[in-house]
Amino acid sequence: MQTSALHPSFGRIVHDIDLREVTAGHLYPEIRALFETHSALLFPAQSITDTDHTRLGTLFGPLENRDAMAAGRDVAFQVSELSNQTRNGLRAQDDLHMLNLQSNMLWHTDSTFLPTPALINILTALVVPPSGGETEIASTRVAWAEMPAHLRDRLKHAVIWHRLSHSRAKLSAELARLPTMTRWPDRPWRAIWPNPVTGEEALFIASHAFAIEGLGHAESQEILEEAIAFCTRPEYVYSHRWQVGDVLIWDERATLHRGRPWDYDHERTLRSICCSVTEADGLSAVRVLHA
Repeated sequence: MQTSALHPSFGRIVHDIDLREVTAGHLYPEIRALFETHSALLFPAQSITDTDHTRLGTLFGPLENRDAMAAGRDVAFQVSELSNQTRNGLRAQDDLHMLNLQSNMLWHTDSTFLPTPALINILTALVVPPSGGETEIASTRVAWAEMPAHLRDRLKHAVIWHRLSHSRAKLSAELARLPTMTRWPDRPWRAIWPNPVTGEEALFIASHAFAIEGLGHAESQEILEEAIAFCTRPEYVYSHRWQVGDVLIWDERATLHRGRPWDYDHERTLRSICCSVTEADGLSAVRVLHA
């Protein structure tokens, strides 16, 4: 397996493999080792179907199915589509679906508001605009290792609370009030996630983070905003310019990510699968048990 640097401090580009050929015993162990060590992997020029995409996801862990979680029963899994396109044409820029897409332009970590957070996002490009629409990834592992002492001291033993509607309210109060944004109870996680394979620590934070346990609102926000600003300094960020067929994956335990704007007169369609963490992925290290 040939690889090259994705970013000077993290990530690898994986060359000359076909993701359709990956199985639990063939190539996946090598890919998983790269994932644990480097946090983000790019596989250029792939040709995966939704079936291939789903099969690849199951190698990493349980597929995140929010529809089934919300319904409390089995609901058929579907690959999520992130697009400004509908059957009838392009969505209006003030459409609530578009506002939800635009909320993904905030620095975030997927699923920190769920009972079980995400381990990985596997994202692939079907249609890309002529310019813009990049996906950016920031290493909270590298940033945590270099974070100023005053911030590390405030965060190393902290418990951070997460709420989906908190991030959506930054764009639209109407969006934040939707049932899909308020169905999940507030969720606490420890701020530092040690990788169970490498032992390296990362800051587990997101735009959904609204409070630090034991601190007031203003102080919490000041610390959270300063931490995210530090983690997303240019030296910690990889910006990916999409090509059709690219598959980009990242470790949700050790990164932040966001989408970037584009000319909405052009279609942009990506497909995404998140897989949930398990105990083997270090879940117990961040789980908070309240009496």
